[in-house]
Amino acid sequence: MTGSEPAHRSASELVGLLDEGAVSAVELAEDAIARIERYDPTINAVCVPDFERALEAARAADAARARGETRPLLGVPMTVKESYNVAGLPTTWGVPDFEDFVPDTDALAVERVKAAGAVVLGKTNVPLVLGDVQSYNAIYGTTGNPWDPERTPGGSSGGSAAALAAGYGALSLGSDIGGSLRNPAHYCGVYAHKPTLGLVPARGHTPPGVPALPTESDLAVIGPMARSATDLALLLDVLAEPDPLSSGVAYRLALPASRHAELADYRVLVVDTHPSIPSAASVRSAIGGLAEALAKAGARVERESPLLPDQADAARVYTRLLMSTLGSRFPAEVYEQVLAAAAGLDPADESLRAERVRGTVLSHRDWILADARRAVLRQHWNELFAEFDVVVHPVAPTPAFPHDHGPMGDRQITIDGVDHDYLDQIALAGVATLPGLPATALPVGLSEDGLPVGVQAIGPMYGDRTTIRFAELVERELGGFTPPPGY
Repeated sequence: MTGSEPAHRSASELVGLLDEGAVSAVELAEDAIARIERYDPTINAVCVPDFERALEAARAADAARARGETRPLLGVPMTVKESYNVAGLPTTWGVPDFEDFVPDTDALAVERVKAAGAVVLGKTNVPLVLGDVQSYNAIYGTTGNPWDPERTPGGSSGGSAAALAAGYGALSLGSDIGGSLRNPAHYCGVYAHKPTLGLVPARGHTPPGVPALPTESDLAVIGPMARSATDLALLLDVLAEPDPLSSGVAYRLALPASRHAELADYRVLVVDTHPSIPSAASVRSAIGGLAEALAKAGARVERESPLLPDQADAARVYTRLLMSTLGSRFPAEVYEQVLAAAAGLDPADESLRAERVRGTVLSHRDWILADARRAVLRQHWNELFAEFDVVVHPVAPTPAFPHDHGPMGDRQITIDGVDHDYLDQIALAGVATLPGLPATALPVGLSEDGLPVGVQAIGPMYGDRTTIRFAELVERELGGFTPPPGY
């Protein structure tokens, strides 16, 4: 870790300092609050501060330590994505009609981090209905990237990633269906983990006004964010317990141990681009540097394999299933418009833009067919992970890009001077999301413009400890989080 002040320390380091009596929970909370008050007028990451209750929680943590209590996160300051219910704080998902919606109970994940002793500083900003790789809405405004406030911090967990990079607490809670944990980590130079689908119960990560029931959404997960890979494991252990309200779930899933303890034992497939959208030279260069470092450390590194599932086909399947989930929430009049647009599509049009339209109005029959294609692709991944331990893959095609709040359908993402459909970049998230695989996002370098570049390490189903351990070892080999200039 770079830097010695508390703001740059990992949660694991802070727990050690608290155990030693070198710092108090109140001092950590006060330091984090002071940083938010100093820097957030520019960054706007913490959209709902909860400082008074945070200080109360910190005082309670210090008192608990004085009594000899030990809990995994006792006294550690952290933030929570706005989309989680926190009793007494608004949950809006950026929707103005719900600006005054205040739940009276915590999401299960929030309940668990509080029970583990964490000090929740407040909630972090999101895009409207969590639907962008930027983080802005009409209620709370725009969140900037601490590396360059004129650029996106990512989305939809962009406020959480920006808060971590700026030193506002050591941990955060995010969520992911279209890369919403991973792309903010990439853009802001921090860590995030997309768990295996279904591993972490999401009750209470709920749109405003919708009952917080123990149900799971297809493709979607919640997960930990941090400034070190070790902290991902720490927070995942707090979160990854079954929901006691879920029917038929009465046991704790025992996650397998990491396949390996040392980097030299890993078998790594390194992929630096995607057939649906190219990677910028800066991203490919950072990934190439990582591949060289892995090989130098003794890992077995391959740059291609016939075992890798057809990613162009996978992107189409993912897009259909993703938009089927998201489209179910569209207003009836919008749904009817998309239905008419889908009827006018050329059946031979396999572009992702066309698949987004088809997916939004997918029939149940066609959903079942797409799900069957997913099952075949998942089996291909199983075969690949008999030969490899992790797949290193881009998180996003470029480093953080300038804010662009124009109409979503008209936006472009510029990659090495060439414009591409803005939404096509979501295909990179689908590589792990479609089959439900764990993926750990980790920083691996800086672009020529001095912006962070990250990768996702994708592992086998329930191989969460394998991908997180890989990130820990890369952190040890290459270095990890670096504070943005000025922070």
